[in-house]
Amino acid sequence: MPLYEHVFISRQDLSNAQAEGLIEHFSTVLADNGGKVVENEYWGVKTMAYKINKNRKGHYAFLKSDAPAAAVQEMERLMRLHDDVMRVLTIKVDKHGEGPSVQMQKRDERDRDGERSDRGDRGGFGGERRERPSFGDRPDRGERPSFGAPRR
Repeated sequence: MPLYEHVFISRQDLSNAQAEGLIEHFSTVLADNGGKVVENEYWGVKTMAYKINKNRKGHYAFLKSDAPAAAVQEMERLMRLHDDVMRVLTIKVDKHGEGPSVQMQKRDERDRDGERSDRGDRGGFGGERRERPSFGDRPDRGERPSFGAPRR
């Protein structure tokens, strides 16, 4: 059967138990339609980049499933109809990653694994400092090239 990864966001005013209950509910929907949930993670309440249905935060959940396409379509249909679920994302993958997802890993573990090795170029600790141009490098007003009609 195909492998899928699902992320869904539920409303911020739910309790943690209710948000985790949604994970169990949609896991049983997959199981009833011939699929199974390999692993699930509750990521907690996170701030979103923009408001969705007047909510600034949401409960994030992540599911790894091994299910036929019909089971995934039924689960997505029920998620979109559910009042507490705001957004759904499903991705078909070739294989599931081992261990916890990137969201659940600690920052230092991600750095050690090399997933965030580009951080040294940001000018943080240990990196080279770049000199800022001083204001003396700017041309005076009179030296600016004129484009179009001269100013009065």
